[in-house]
Amino acid sequence: MRKGTSLREGGMMLSETVKMKRQRLGEMLLESQRITQNQLKEALRVQSQSGERIGSILVERGHIDVEELLTYLGRQLNVPTANLYKLTIELPVLEIIPFKKIKEYRVLPVANNDDGITLAMVNPRDVSAISDLEFLVSRPLQPVVVPHYQMSAVIKHLEEHGERLAEPFNGAQLEMINKQKRLNSDLLDLGRLFRTLVEEEASDLLLTAGVPPCLKKDNEIKRISHSSLTPQQIKAYAEDLLSVQQREEFERQKELDFAYTFPEFGRFRINIYQQRNSISIAARHIVETIPRIEKLGLPPWIEDFAVKTQGLILITGPTGHGKTTTLAAMVDIINTKRKCNILTIEDPIEYLHKHKASNVNQREVGIDTSSFHEGLRHVFRQSPDVIVIGEMRDPESFAIGLQAAETGHLVLSTLHSNTATSTIDRIIDIFPPQKQQQIRVQLAENFLLILNQRLISLKDGGGRILAYEKLANTYRVRNLIREGKTHQIRSMLQQSMDDFISIDQSLARLCIEGKITLENGLKFCDNSPFFNELVNRGTVR
Repeated sequence: MRKGTSLREGGMMLSETVKMKRQRLGEMLLESQRITQNQLKEALRVQSQSGERIGSILVERGHIDVEELLTYLGRQLNVPTANLYKLTIELPVLEIIPFKKIKEYRVLPVANNDDGITLAMVNPRDVSAISDLEFLVSRPLQPVVVPHYQMSAVIKHLEEHGERLAEPFNGAQLEMINKQKRLNSDLLDLGRLFRTLVEEEASDLLLTAGVPPCLKKDNEIKRISHSSLTPQQIKAYAEDLLSVQQREEFERQKELDFAYTFPEFGRFRINIYQQRNSISIAARHIVETIPRIEKLGLPPWIEDFAVKTQGLILITGPTGHGKTTTLAAMVDIINTKRKCNILTIEDPIEYLHKHKASNVNQREVGIDTSSFHEGLRHVFRQSPDVIVIGEMRDPESFAIGLQAAETGHLVLSTLHSNTATSTIDRIIDIFPPQKQQQIRVQLAENFLLILNQRLISLKDGGGRILAYEKLANTYRVRNLIREGKTHQIRSMLQQSMDDFISIDQSLARLCIEGKITLENGLKFCDNSPFFNELVNRGTVR
């Protein structure tokens, strides 16, 4: 028997080879920073349960690819390597060794040439197997190492065909068949995952390679009992959700927002995006019934602002804290109490409004209009009384929104900002310096209300409750904005309950009433000394 040398690393120094031989495969990959400690730990856990080889587990989970595995196997064992899924093996070659021996030693003859028989092996160091087979075939054997999972797949394939194939072995074809089988057996049904999202009353379903499917409930991650998802499984989910046109767009943009409906249990807002060379999916359940303001914990005075006929109302706060739901509730108030034409531009449409006293025309970015900016450019020709902008993102949207509020329309929108007062600075700062004074004056004259909100975990763990900050446009507020003194609003109006209710006052009230913990209040407050003072006092005006 000849001693093999690695075809991939033929020039490797002897001392390095000896060192590599002493290392386990997982240690080599970790040392080379091809995998992380957590990935190796998870693979070892799976190995203890399944008996599969570490390299095969890492490939199937997408942490390394087959070529990397072969490279490191060649270095570790100092023998040539082969990828069975890239080989075609003629029938006479397969029949050189009886299937009983193929299965016993986990070997496969892959080539027959003048120098001998090339023998694919999982363990090319098995000297007794090589000696036995050389005696059996009366020819020298040249071992090459192959991944354990590939050898297992080939042996199973031969068993299914009665140990004899009717045509040459095609590795690429077998790879495709096994990939589809694995996806079909390992994948949780997509509909089942979305149904779980609804039944658990969670806000989001998160599908990411390397971890089990996750639900997001009360702003915390909860993992579904299942094995970690692979990049191939996530890709299969994405292909099920996307149309042909959407797939093409995703290939170009590397991310995509859209809405998807399961007729049996609901409608969902979905974002698919590329990350670390794999795909991730985030899906949010869109509740068809628009909740009333009482159920959301919004104060009754919200209705007074919603039925105004002119001005700008902004709902602000972080992602995932109910801005879109509050906006929908306000639109429903208008739809019920006013006879007007409501036009919305959303990305995507989350709540479907039925026509009540008003007409509601809902346009979705990417389907009904190319962008917020394009939709707003033509909005005045569509005879709107109320304009709803799903989210203000650019100077053009802000400028048109302010213009609409100035010219007799009620405009409602959402915006990401930390406080009601910082919202003003954010709007002004998005414009170039030469336009900022004009925008400051327009905003001072036309905004009606900025409502900044947070959803805080209840003390008893039974969900979340709304805390909010209110900034209404009164004479004092208008002057401070016009004069560029927005930084003074908080200090001057801190104790007011008319123009301004700070987030600290709202949080302190919830804390005093025993609905939230002091720790959560401190986590979301703006001014911790003021918040603590209110809590210690025990009353909030």
